[in-house]
Amino acid sequence: MSKKNGIDAFSRRGFLASAAALGAGVWAGRAFAQDALDEIINAPRRGAWDDQFDAKASRSATAVVSNTPIFGMNTLANTQNAIAQYQQIAAAGGWPQVNSSVRLEMGVSDPSVQALRQRLMIVGDLPRSAGISNSFDSYVDGAVKRFQARHGLPADGVMGDYTVKAMNISANIRLEQLNTNVVRLQSMSGDLGSRYVLVNIPAAYIEAVENGRVAQRHTAVVGRISRQTHIINSKIYEVILNPYWTSPRSIVEKDIVPLMRKDPEYLRKNSIRLIDGKGNEVSPETIDWNADKAPNLTFRQDPGKTNAMASTKINFHNPNNEYMHDTPQQGLFNKLARFESSGCVRVQNVRDLATWLLRDTPGWSRQQIEATIRAGQNSPIKLAVEVPVYFKYITAWAATDGIVQFRDDIYQMDGQQELALQTTTGIEQSAGSVDQDMLPQ
Repeated sequence: MSKKNGIDAFSRRGFLASAAALGAGVWAGRAFAQDALDEIINAPRRGAWDDQFDAKASRSATAVVSNTPIFGMNTLANTQNAIAQYQQIAAAGGWPQVNSSVRLEMGVSDPSVQALRQRLMIVGDLPRSAGISNSFDSYVDGAVKRFQARHGLPADGVMGDYTVKAMNISANIRLEQLNTNVVRLQSMSGDLGSRYVLVNIPAAYIEAVENGRVAQRHTAVVGRISRQTHIINSKIYEVILNPYWTSPRSIVEKDIVPLMRKDPEYLRKNSIRLIDGKGNEVSPETIDWNADKAPNLTFRQDPGKTNAMASTKINFHNPNNEYMHDTPQQGLFNKLARFESSGCVRVQNVRDLATWLLRDTPGWSRQQIEATIRAGQNSPIKLAVEVPVYFKYITAWAATDGIVQFRDDIYQMDGQQELALQTTTGIEQSAGSVDQDMLPQ
């Protein structure tokens, strides 16, 4: 194929044919397809910067987020429709690669923007009426933000490294990803309960669902690839306010003992007590910290602001000693890659979730929860009614209005290396690294 207008391996004829056949969805009927083709060909060639700012396009990213849960009643059917759409896209030749020697963002004019416009039109992020030009205008800005929101990326409208890589994954691979995930969705098509919590591991977020709608959505930090969060079905049975933190044996051996050799006051500074098998406290001064083996004692951190779980711990039945919890390192929730725990799940705004969970437990209003946290007293609370919780691995689905969502295959379960962007580009921590949120500083 020609390289006319800077578009490699993707001819104008091929694009127009696929756009006319597909565009924002599966178009039915020859007459309608011809109308769509004419619309693209005759659309104004924008980019002279004299068009009005398109507020509707700029808001398009917000339409991607809704209160429809991943396991909503129409998600499976919508995802099957998305598979049909992507089958036609792939059969028509897919979409062009977007490559540029300049950083593409609002205000840039470059031949590569033509390929970007085509890429966004084929999947419906950019209206066909926006036309084909070199200009990265408000229409393209809104479309890029929508694409980013659908892929779990910061919706800033800038074609950064991860946006470009996600955009250049082929239609065939995205189709395979949808096929893989429709099987996962089918396995969850039964009655999940009127109230339940979903932890979608690759999306690193949590849904609290009630009566088929998302009541709360929380950003999360989940396990890295070397210490994966397990996929389970369980029930939440307990919320602990001002929890104790008990150090895993691995952290005692690899981290705390070496720190005690350097600073004998480390345990005291971090409110960590040594407890023997009979529940008695042992003085750190009686321990030989240079011995070959770490002491056979429990290392327990008192509740407080420096506690590794901060204000709240949420327990659910599981054999892996995993739980959900607060964190003193709130900045972790602002990161793009939130796959760096040792398997437990950190929850942003965890007190909102705790309040929702304890709604049917007498005596635990939001006011009482906050008062107890301020008092600093360790308070285990059994839920009056256990709430189902599902830890699942969904990297592709289509929910409200048929909007197709994709996420990074962080645990490499989808069978295509290209889908594990954050793992293959070095964001994943090494297997021997320390979960700093689980080690008092």
